[in-house]
Amino acid sequence: MIPFILLGRKRTSLVEIFLENAGKKFNTEWILRRVNFHLKAGNGYAFIGANGSGKSTLIRLLTGQLPVTEGKIRYVHKGKDVHIDDWYQLITLAAPYLELIEEFTLTEFITFHRSFKGFKNGLSVDDFVHFSELAHARNKLIRHFSSGMKQRLRLALAFQTDVPVVFLDEPTSNLDSKGIQWYQDNVSLLLNQGQLLVIGSNQPSEYTICKHQISMSDYK
Repeated sequence: MIPFILLGRKRTSLVEIFLENAGKKFNTEWILRRVNFHLKAGNGYAFIGANGSGKSTLIRLLTGQLPVTEGKIRYVHKGKDVHIDDWYQLITLAAPYLELIEEFTLTEFITFHRSFKGFKNGLSVDDFVHFSELAHARNKLIRHFSSGMKQRLRLALAFQTDVPVVFLDEPTSNLDSKGIQWYQDNVSLLLNQGQLLVIGSNQPSEYTICKHQISMSDYK
């Protein structure tokens, strides 16, 4: 299948993330400790490990949803430090735990999303619906979507939102075989656009695109 995606021009404004002795503790249990690495735009990074190894926790730290317990995370865009309060403007996240506004129809939700984060090449609502392969549900309330349809919507937003950093946590959760193929056809195109791609997964088929594979067991 040929993926339907409108490629944006390759980005020249670099985004970088620096982790310096970062760690996270819940109550008395350390989930991650002494995390040191440097993520750069145009590269794919996979956080790999078994369930409960800290993949989702690390992604939540990097997206700013959780604060570090020790150490620090520094974000740089166009050579300047980015404050954590502004970081959300530069990222998109797809994860099965990410809430959607279930009172909206698909068309209403996409229109709402475009009002604060645009799509690549000004992609229209109709083109987005076509890309997501959810045209049959364009007027259905999201609360009535199956778990697989919701995950496809999250992924479509991550693929098409015009930001420099893409986070995907357990990206093919709840997808059927057709949805998994759709994911694989499109995820490989993100790096062609110079974006920074981060995937948390324990399924090799989800992260084969990533040259850099980081084992969570190294940070216990």
